[in-house]
Amino acid sequence: MVSEAGQYGVHQICDRFVDDYAAADPVTATEVGIAGYDDQVTDYSPEGYAARAALAKRALREMGAATPADEGEQVAKAVFTERVGLSVELHEAGLDVGVLNTIASPVHELRMAFDLMPAESAEHWRTIATRMAKVPGALDGVRASLLAAAEAGRAPALRQIGRVAEQAEVWAGLSGDRGYFADLAERAHGVPDSLRSELRHAADAAQEAYAELAGFLRAELAPEAPTKDAVGEDVYRLWSRYFVGAELDLREAYEWGWAEFARVEREAKEVAERIKPGASLAEVAAALDADERYRLHGRRALEEWMQRLSDDALRSLRGTHFEIPDELMALECRIAPPGGGVGAYYSGPSEDFSRPGRMWWSLPADREEFSTWREVSTVYHEGVPGHHLQIATAVYQARKLNRFQRLMAFTSGHAEGWALYAERLMQDLGFLGDDGDLLGMLDAHLFRAARVVVDIGMHLELEIPAGTGFHEGERWTPELGLEFMLTRTITDADHVHDEIDRYLGWPGQAPAYKLGERLWLAAREDVRRRQGDAFDLKDFHTRALRMGGMGLDTLREQLSAMA
Repeated sequence: MVSEAGQYGVHQICDRFVDDYAAADPVTATEVGIAGYDDQVTDYSPEGYAARAALAKRALREMGAATPADEGEQVAKAVFTERVGLSVELHEAGLDVGVLNTIASPVHELRMAFDLMPAESAEHWRTIATRMAKVPGALDGVRASLLAAAEAGRAPALRQIGRVAEQAEVWAGLSGDRGYFADLAERAHGVPDSLRSELRHAADAAQEAYAELAGFLRAELAPEAPTKDAVGEDVYRLWSRYFVGAELDLREAYEWGWAEFARVEREAKEVAERIKPGASLAEVAAALDADERYRLHGRRALEEWMQRLSDDALRSLRGTHFEIPDELMALECRIAPPGGGVGAYYSGPSEDFSRPGRMWWSLPADREEFSTWREVSTVYHEGVPGHHLQIATAVYQARKLNRFQRLMAFTSGHAEGWALYAERLMQDLGFLGDDGDLLGMLDAHLFRAARVVVDIGMHLELEIPAGTGFHEGERWTPELGLEFMLTRTITDADHVHDEIDRYLGWPGQAPAYKLGERLWLAAREDVRRRQGDAFDLKDFHTRALRMGGMGLDTLREQLSAMA
């Protein structure tokens, strides 16, 4: 609403910002499920970043002058101010222009947007062709921003440049396969010949642009790149605030990460002893990998397995432990296109739920044999009660939350913390009765605790403390980080190698999982203490999920006020 003084209300400011931002960043609009922008691409040039920052600054000024009309608007104002304010801080520090890493940069966002577009009709394929034809221009903007960042002394590290060049070559069809866009165009069936020709031409142009980008990265940007991966404490602290939504005591978090790692390690060894007495964690993991009870043969079998497990979780949890409306019961499980990082991820539903939530599994190119014991909790993490339940529940709250809260308030600490909390919750609810599957969940938690230690340790180049049994007294390097993850966790080696590159190019994001889970657990126990015998776990989860996304400091405030 607009007040008598002519000022916009909090919810209206949020909704207008979403409209304006979607027009300025069509790729993000597709990602979060806002209709009407699938035929456009984002301006990734320095001028594009400046224009989006100007939108954010204007909205922040309006929000600062707005008086919340009720408690809901008070929360909405806090969420918006914290999230959008941090995006402006990143821009003013020059950290958003020229971002390049192996998992979440414009190079990836542009390619992955096509995974989320509808492709059921000729009109859909015409929209895909239109956007594909614009990929070269979008990558020109990426190149301009990378050059501007290099000129300002903020070029990405050499490690990230090399790995992204490899990914771009896969998508361009330079690694033996047809290439992402050519493969996409060939999936268009029942369309006119003229449109098929348009799709192929656009696919060729897009792949050529990705090939040229790979060449640019290797030949022009790499010579300007620093070889050092660590970003240092000042840069790390800002990125950490962005991903976690809280001002952390980084050294306390580092020390807590070590303690949590040791605690989970002890728990994992207890379960491993039940599986194979006297064996090490690595030996038990090898035995489980060889056990036919946990083996799947072929990618189709993996896709069917995770869909079955996901569907079972939805049906079992609905009405018993969670309120799950009909719109959330559709969760698609898919194998991701090749070329990205190894691991699973989630993409949310569209605003009107015409596009369902999806769980994606990104696999090594040559992998055809899979072991499920590690992955049961991953399905719960990405699906229900993890990301899908949390993110799609927020999208569903149109009567209570504004569009920013429902679609654009995602914070890693809040979302990844909840998803990790959800893994452990499934044990509490009796869904991990098999010791192999339980060890898989503990492996995931051990891995996330190690992330806290390794991510903070490598970027701040901290000393490894005494009593850890690992290079005590030395300072963290990428090489030590890789060695620690390979020798002190039982995560798949392909995943570990990918992960180290991820941490170094995405500072502050990896610890958000465990630190977020830490807050969710503490908040739940705080509410339980205050409510006593009246505490109801289902009610706690329902109310917490319906709040939508927010930073951890804001979440702490909201959960502490829960009666």
